Amino acid sequence: MELRDIVKEIYDSSTRLENGSKEIFKLAEDLAVKEMEYRKALAYEIIRLKDEKMSITLIPDIARGNVADIKFQRDLAEEKLKAARTAIDAIQTRMNGLQSILKYQAEV
Repeated sequence: MELRDIVKEIYDSSTRLENGSKEIFKLAEDLAVKEMEYRKALAYEIIRLKDEKMSITLIPDIARGNVADIKFQRDLAEEKLKAARTAIDAIQTRMNGLQSILKYQAEV
């Protein structure tokens, strides 16, 4: 690999890291919103089931089942955020390797 190719790869990785960090903030906000929506829906569902005089022991499971689609969206948002963080870490690792190669090439 030539020096200019390494420098270009480092620049491209830096750009991807910058874009990725912006995306992480969006994904984190999305997760927070999904969590809020889930908790509100669950609370509403628990109150609704209590008003219907459902057995207290059944309410938690029934309520969670009734809002499972919202919980799925929350869980999906959480996994997207984890995947984005992993991708950022992979880019950073690649960039560190390229910087090591560049340093070695410059010394030779």
